[in-house]
Amino acid sequence: MASKAGSDGKEAINEQVIANTYANMRTEMNQLYTKITELEMEVSEHSLVIGAIEPLDPSRRCYRMIGGVLVERTINEVLPAVKRNKEGLEEVIARMHEALERKKKEITEFELKYKIRIRKADNDAGEEGSKKEGTAQGVLVGPAGQ
Repeated sequence: MASKAGSDGKEAINEQVIANTYANMRTEMNQLYTKITELEMEVSEHSLVIGAIEPLDPSRRCYRMIGGVLVERTINEVLPAVKRNKEGLEEVIARMHEALERKKKEITEFELKYKIRIRKADNDAGEEGSKKEGTAQGVLVGPAGQ
């Protein structure tokens, strides 16, 4: 009888280890999503800068922040550097997408191996409310009389 109780304890610990490993894998996946989104925002900012300064005179003065220092340069000097940075960011994003796909596959295999299922019934009602709120975010309306 004592051996039976011991095996139950070991099984519970094993389940906890599996749950913690799964939670860590999901956290890593979410961190990848967050970083990809952040880098995509930087790429869009680079695109806006390129679009704004490309049609201007190449000898015109512009300012660029390098390592926390504002430096005066010409558009002719800055434009190639901004384009290179944008291309570098796009390459990093592509590699991160590959890592994300590998992580998704790893999680799926882990779910199949340990027969993990996620309950979504409780979250559906909460998600609908948050989606309705999310559509109005970012809109600022002033008084009607002005």
